[in-house]
Amino acid sequence: MTWERDPLWAKARLYFEQAFREPRDDPRFGLWCSLALEFLGRAALASVSPTLLAEPDRNHRYLLHALNRGTGERKSIRTVQVFALCRELFGQFSDADLKVALALVNRRNDELHSGNDAFGEYPSKYWLTGFYRACYSLASAMGETLDGLFGKDEAKAAIQILDDTKSEVRKRVEDAIAAHRRAFEEKTETDRRAAAEAAEKDGAKLAYEKHHRVKCPSCSSVATVQGETYGQGVVTHEDDEIKVQQPVSPRSFACQACGLKLEGYAELDAAQLGGQYTRTICYSPEDYYGLVDAEHFDPSEYMEQYLADLAMESGYENE
Repeated sequence: MTWERDPLWAKARLYFEQAFREPRDDPRFGLWCSLALEFLGRAALASVSPTLLAEPDRNHRYLLHALNRGTGERKSIRTVQVFALCRELFGQFSDADLKVALALVNRRNDELHSGNDAFGEYPSKYWLTGFYRACYSLASAMGETLDGLFGKDEAKAAIQILDDTKSEVRKRVEDAIAAHRRAFEEKTETDRRAAAEAAEKDGAKLAYEKHHRVKCPSCSSVATVQGETYGQGVVTHEDDEIKVQQPVSPRSFACQACGLKLEGYAELDAAQLGGQYTRTICYSPEDYYGLVDAEHFDPSEYMEQYLADLAMESGYENE
């Protein structure tokens, strides 16, 4: 068993090749795609570190295998964990990508562990576009392309579908922006000014609650974007303060002034609100390192937890 990036990437390509040999209305097409997608997810994690694929255990037996130091059996993390980690590590792997990946995983498990015709009941019209998008996200995270993953002909078809879908999303978002702009402009000047001022105050408040202030594409008022952190943060020490800067991938947008709301990275990108931004949080050394105030420290809670953990460990050893 190997957890290296290149063999997993090669295996994903091999399984995709097999999938594309099947008729697109054949349940085996979905099955092969679901298997290939798992290898692609594992390859993406391995491109960061093979250790991410090792099942955690208290003795680090499987982790040692990932470091080429282990003996005995290996054990990998579950497929659901693979895609959850991809969502955590790669900003381009969105909630929508995670959703379609887990849907295919569930269908695969149903196919392999029951008598159900799992993919016969779940034809590609329900998942193909999202599947292509997830593959594109994971390949991009590795610095690869769909051409290298699927081959030129299949990649061309996939990119065409993704481009068409992107156009549909852009049209829907542009219509929403225009409709909210018209509604906002129909208000009196006094009402528009009051709404913009309230939105600015609200934005200032939300900035302290991990929202990111932006300009509304509909009414130009102060609006906010929320997102999820991913990747590795940068920690710097400045005098008596510790600053943590973390990249954030935007996920939702809301404007209090005109009522425009957008959900998902695709919609934000269509409104030119995509891309990543940086969230900066400042900590005192005591808060960041969890230092204890000796004058007000009560050790009883920690001792109770320690004794409970010790009793639990002893119980396991006696099994």
